[in-house]
Amino acid sequence: MSKLLLNDKVAIITGAGRGLGEAVARAYAAEGAKVIVSDIDGAAADRVAASLPGATAAACDVRVPAQVEALVAATVKQHGRLDIMVPNAGIAVVAPLASTSYEQWRAVTSVNLDGVFLCIRYAAPAMVAAGSGTIITMASVTAKAACALIGSYAAAKAGVVSLTQTAAVELRSHNIRVNAILPGFVGTELVSSHKHEFEQQLGIPDFDAVVAQRQGRYGTPEEVANLAVFLASGRSSFCNGGAYVLDGGVSSSLL
Repeated sequence: MSKLLLNDKVAIITGAGRGLGEAVARAYAAEGAKVIVSDIDGAAADRVAASLPGATAAACDVRVPAQVEALVAATVKQHGRLDIMVPNAGIAVVAPLASTSYEQWRAVTSVNLDGVFLCIRYAAPAMVAAGSGTIITMASVTAKAACALIGSYAAAKAGVVSLTQTAAVELRSHNIRVNAILPGFVGTELVSSHKHEFEQQLGIPDFDAVVAQRQGRYGTPEEVANLAVFLASGRSSFCNGGAYVLDGGVSSSLL
């Protein structure tokens, strides 16, 4: 019988009430982790946690320092430690930069970048105290190449990659690894809810067809979760500060 890759590890996943976060939570639980399903939508967190053995739901707004600090503290109080942090919570606004309001810009960056910083900021001391840990950030291929209409999202994700690298270097001596996952277009609600905006604003008749042409097909949340399991496990023990692209080849091809 094969050993579970994350047996008895304690993991927090933010934005885990749906989409990529939910897929990561399910994959971690399947590998034996004690999962804290965190989401700003408490009912969504409850739904996912109720379906996973040993999981706990926690409502948390990653934009609020006190809430992130409390999330980590409650986890350590309940389980005695924190082994894995996945700052996954994210949102998107579809608009050209020239018509993006500052309020829209801050709405995206406060969740997608500030929220990641806060998760690292409060998870790191708990992991230092425990003597080890793994942080896996959720960036995007848009951190490496332009994508019209989501400049705020892409800028935040580029910041996440840089933040990941700095954290990896600073925390390495404490036996804490920090890596980023950079998915392409994945079949989640976040992507599907904005398809028509891309079609209308860019004059694209069929967004799905463009994705199929550029990257072969949509990725699945489970494929992203598989990489998140690897990066959280001992199988990736020498992976640190990496930006792992998972995009079906879209960022490698001109056509």
